[in-house]
Amino acid sequence: MKKLFKVALVAVCIIFAGNVAKAQLKIGYISFNQLVDQMPETKKVKTDRDVYSKQFMDQLTSMNTEYQSKVQAYQAARATMTDAVRGVKESELADLQKRMQDYSTDAQQKVDAKTNELTKPLFEKAKGAIAQVAKEKGYTYVLDSSAIDLLVSPAGDDMMNDVKAKLGLK
Repeated sequence: MKKLFKVALVAVCIIFAGNVAKAQLKIGYISFNQLVDQMPETKKVKTDRDVYSKQFMDQLTSMNTEYQSKVQAYQAARATMTDAVRGVKESELADLQKRMQDYSTDAQQKVDAKTNELTKPLFEKAKGAIAQVAKEKGYTYVLDSSAIDLLVSPAGDDMMNDVKAKLGLK
Protein backbone atom coordinates (compact mmCIF):
# COMPACT_ATOMS: atom_id res chain seq x y z
CA MET A 1 0.00 0.00 0.00
CA LYS A 2 2.84 2.37 0.84
CA LYS A 3 4.50 1.62 -2.51
CA LEU A 4 1.28 2.34 -4.37
CA PHE A 5 0.90 5.66 -2.51
CA LYS A 6 4.51 6.63 -3.32
CA VAL A 7 4.07 5.76 -7.00
CA ALA A 8 0.84 7.78 -7.16
CA LEU A 9 2.53 10.71 -5.43
CA VAL A 10 5.48 10.63 -7.86
CA ALA A 11 3.07 10.43 -10.82
CA VAL A 12 1.11 13.45 -9.56
CA CYS A 13 4.37 15.39 -9.07
CA ILE A 14 5.53 14.57 -12.60
CA ILE A 15 2.18 15.65 -14.09
CA PHE A 16 2.22 18.85 -12.01
CA ALA A 17 5.82 19.62 -13.04
CA GLY A 18 4.87 19.10 -16.68
CA ASN A 19 2.00 21.57 -16.41
CA VAL A 20 4.23 24.14 -14.74
CA ALA A 21 6.78 23.77 -17.53
CA LYS A 22 4.05 24.42 -20.14
CA ALA A 23 2.90 27.57 -18.35
CA GLN A 24 6.10 29.49 -19.01
CA LEU A 25 5.98 33.22 -19.11
CA LYS A 26 5.84 34.91 -22.48
CA ILE A 27 7.32 38.39 -22.45
CA GLY A 28 6.88 40.93 -25.23
CA TYR A 29 8.24 44.43 -25.61
CA ILE A 30 7.38 47.65 -27.38
CA SER A 31 8.75 51.19 -27.49
CA PHE A 32 5.79 53.04 -26.00
CA ASN A 33 7.18 56.51 -26.81
CA GLN A 34 7.82 55.56 -30.43
CA LEU A 35 4.29 54.16 -30.73
CA VAL A 36 2.71 57.31 -29.29
CA ASP A 37 4.85 59.53 -31.54
CA GLN A 38 3.51 57.69 -34.59
CA MET A 39 -0.13 58.12 -33.65
CA PRO A 40 -1.88 60.90 -35.61
CA GLU A 41 -3.48 62.27 -32.43
CA THR A 42 -0.02 63.21 -31.14
CA LYS A 43 0.26 66.03 -33.67
CA LYS A 44 -3.03 67.55 -32.49
CA VAL A 45 -1.99 67.21 -28.84
CA LYS A 46 1.27 69.04 -29.54
CA THR A 47 -0.54 71.77 -31.47
CA ASP A 48 -3.13 72.24 -28.71
CA ARG A 49 -0.38 72.33 -26.06
CA ASP A 50 1.61 74.91 -28.07
CA VAL A 51 -1.46 77.13 -28.52
CA TYR A 52 -2.19 76.90 -24.80
CA SER A 53 1.39 77.67 -23.76
CA LYS A 54 1.67 80.56 -26.25
CA GLN A 55 -0.76 82.68 -24.22
CA PHE A 56 1.53 82.36 -21.20
CA MET A 57 4.62 83.07 -23.27
CA ASP A 58 3.02 86.20 -24.71
CA GLN A 59 2.15 87.48 -21.22
CA LEU A 60 5.65 86.65 -19.95
CA THR A 61 7.20 88.46 -22.92
CA SER A 62 5.06 91.51 -22.16
CA MET A 63 6.12 91.40 -18.51
CA ASN A 64 9.77 91.07 -19.51
CA THR A 65 9.51 94.05 -21.87
CA GLU A 66 8.01 96.13 -19.07
CA TYR A 67 10.76 95.00 -16.70
CA GLN A 68 13.53 95.85 -19.19
CA SER A 69 12.13 99.32 -19.84
CA LYS A 70 11.89 100.00 -16.09
CA VAL A 71 15.47 98.77 -15.59
CA GLN A 72 16.70 101.08 -18.36
CA ALA A 73 14.78 104.03 -16.92
CA TYR A 74 16.16 103.25 -13.47
CA GLN A 75 19.74 103.03 -14.73
CA ALA A 76 19.40 106.28 -16.67
CA ALA A 77 18.04 108.22 -13.70
CA ARG A 78 19.90 106.43 -10.90
CA ALA A 79 22.62 109.02 -10.53
CA THR A 80 20.11 111.79 -9.89
CA MET A 81 17.89 109.84 -7.45
CA THR A 82 17.93 110.23 -3.73
CA ASP A 83 18.63 107.17 -1.60
CA ALA A 84 14.95 106.87 -0.65
CA VAL A 85 13.75 107.03 -4.27
CA ARG A 86 16.49 104.63 -5.37
CA GLY A 87 15.40 102.15 -2.68
CA VAL A 88 11.75 102.39 -3.78
CA LYS A 89 12.66 101.86 -7.45
CA GLU A 90 14.92 98.90 -6.63
CA SER A 91 12.12 97.40 -4.54
CA GLU A 92 9.67 97.85 -7.44
CA LEU A 93 12.12 96.15 -9.83
CA ALA A 94 12.66 93.26 -7.40
CA ASP A 95 8.90 92.89 -6.97
CA LEU A 96 8.33 92.86 -10.72
CA GLN A 97 11.09 90.30 -11.18
CA LYS A 98 9.55 88.08 -8.49
CA ARG A 99 6.11 88.35 -10.09
CA MET A 100 7.63 87.31 -13.43
CA GLN A 101 9.31 84.33 -11.81
CA ASP A 102 6.11 83.30 -9.99
CA TYR A 103 4.10 83.70 -13.18
CA SER A 104 6.60 81.60 -15.10
CA THR A 105 6.45 78.80 -12.50
CA ASP A 106 2.65 78.90 -12.41
CA ALA A 107 2.45 78.91 -16.21
CA GLN A 108 4.76 75.90 -16.44
CA GLN A 109 2.59 73.99 -13.96
CA LYS A 110 -0.55 74.84 -15.92
CA VAL A 111 1.04 73.79 -19.22
CA ASP A 112 2.20 70.51 -17.66
CA ALA A 113 -1.30 69.85 -16.30
CA LYS A 114 -2.85 70.65 -19.70
CA THR A 115 -0.33 68.35 -21.41
CA ASN A 116 -1.25 65.53 -19.04
CA GLU A 117 -4.94 66.17 -19.67
CA LEU A 118 -4.43 66.10 -23.46
CA THR A 119 -2.19 63.02 -23.53
CA LYS A 120 -4.22 60.86 -21.13
CA PRO A 121 -6.74 59.63 -23.77
CA LEU A 122 -3.88 59.05 -26.21
CA PHE A 123 -1.94 56.96 -23.69
CA GLU A 124 -5.07 55.01 -22.75
CA LYS A 125 -5.75 54.21 -26.39
CA ALA A 126 -2.17 53.00 -26.91
CA LYS A 127 -2.19 50.95 -23.70
CA GLY A 128 -5.53 49.42 -24.69
CA ALA A 129 -4.18 48.34 -28.07
CA ILE A 130 -1.06 46.89 -26.40
CA ALA A 131 -3.23 44.97 -23.94
CA GLN A 132 -5.39 43.57 -26.76
CA VAL A 133 -2.38 42.44 -28.79
CA ALA A 134 -0.75 40.95 -25.69
CA LYS A 135 -3.91 38.97 -24.96
CA GLU A 136 -4.27 37.82 -28.58
CA LYS A 137 -0.62 36.75 -28.80
CA GLY A 138 -0.50 35.20 -25.33
CA TYR A 139 2.01 37.54 -23.72
CA THR A 140 2.07 37.47 -19.94
CA TYR A 141 4.14 40.65 -19.59
CA VAL A 142 4.93 43.53 -21.93
CA LEU A 143 7.99 45.71 -21.27
CA ASP A 144 8.45 49.29 -22.45
CA SER A 145 11.72 49.18 -24.37
CA SER A 146 11.93 52.98 -24.43
CA ALA A 147 12.17 52.99 -20.62
CA ILE A 148 14.65 50.12 -20.23
CA ASP A 149 17.59 48.81 -22.19
CA LEU A 150 16.91 45.31 -23.46
CA LEU A 151 20.20 43.47 -23.70
CA VAL A 152 18.68 40.49 -25.51
CA SER A 153 15.40 40.83 -27.33
CA PRO A 154 14.19 38.40 -29.99
CA ALA A 155 12.46 40.07 -32.92
CA GLY A 156 9.48 37.75 -32.50
CA ASP A 157 8.59 39.37 -29.18
CA ASP A 158 8.62 42.95 -30.54
CA MET A 159 4.95 43.91 -30.57
CA MET A 160 5.33 47.22 -32.45
CA ASN A 161 4.04 46.04 -35.84
CA ASP A 162 1.07 44.18 -34.34
CA VAL A 163 0.04 47.13 -32.16
CA LYS A 164 0.45 49.57 -35.05
CA ALA A 165 -1.79 47.33 -37.14
CA LYS A 166 -4.35 47.23 -34.30
CA LEU A 167 -4.34 51.04 -34.21
CA GLY A 168 -4.46 51.35 -38.00
CA LEU A 169 -1.01 52.95 -38.29
CA LYS A 170 1.43 52.33 -41.12
